[in-house]
Amino acid sequence: MSTPTRTALVTGASAGIGAAIARVFAANGFDLVLTARRADRLEALAQQIGSEYGRSVRVIAADLADPASPRRIYDEIASAGIAIDALVNNAGYGLPGGLLSSSWDQHRDFIQVMVTSIAELCYRFAPGMVERQRGWIVNVGSVAGLVPGSAGHTLYGAVKSLVIKFSQSLALELLPKGVHVTALCPGFTYSEFHDVNGMRQQVSQLPKWMWMDADTVARQGFEAVMRGEIVCVNGAWNKTLVALVRYTPEWLMNAALKRFAKKYRRV
Repeated sequence: MSTPTRTALVTGASAGIGAAIARVFAANGFDLVLTARRADRLEALAQQIGSEYGRSVRVIAADLADPASPRRIYDEIASAGIAIDALVNNAGYGLPGGLLSSSWDQHRDFIQVMVTSIAELCYRFAPGMVERQRGWIVNVGSVAGLVPGSAGHTLYGAVKSLVIKFSQSLALELLPKGVHVTALCPGFTYSEFHDVNGMRQQVSQLPKWMWMDADTVARQGFEAVMRGEIVCVNGAWNKTLVALVRYTPEWLMNAALKRFAKKYRRV
């Protein structure tokens, strides 16, 4: 008997962790729907994955800062008769500086991409997974959501913390219905992320042992959701940091992070 086709939707798939996650799902037998703003990058990745893994890949160019995009993505997929078995909410970016350094329109768009679109895509695609009693959702959070906040990039840790808590609650809600939800929490990862937010020079000063590559992060995220792990913190250093935060007095951890953050946060 042939294995039923499984399809994964990956947001922010044009580069970095998103592209790596797309490859991991394809390597494990999933067809793909890839979405991001850059259609040319998506098309190139789709051709590469189709050639290397022999999977069907559909591309949807969309900007999740537009509140209409999640519904449009859902409608286009539904119209094509595609059932989404796995959803990876990876799209995201950083907004350097303090809260007052950017316009409210920039903060509004940031929240739309980093929070609202994630919740809406889960809301729209989870019912189909529940109906089939099979599904996997990966919401890409960050170690920043598990440690105390610091000056600069003011909303980033806050939205990642929300994504993690949302994922934990959603996991408990959907687990009895056959759907696994994982909050993937990488730390510093080699990708375009720091180039886009203009922080490459600052973060390049950090020790190499603090960094992970996108392929490893993606593979660990796939393995975590498949085994039903609700929160996956990538890498030994990041696990150690999260443990230190848990057991170190708050005043001491805040002082340490405040000093450390000056190297990679812009106020």
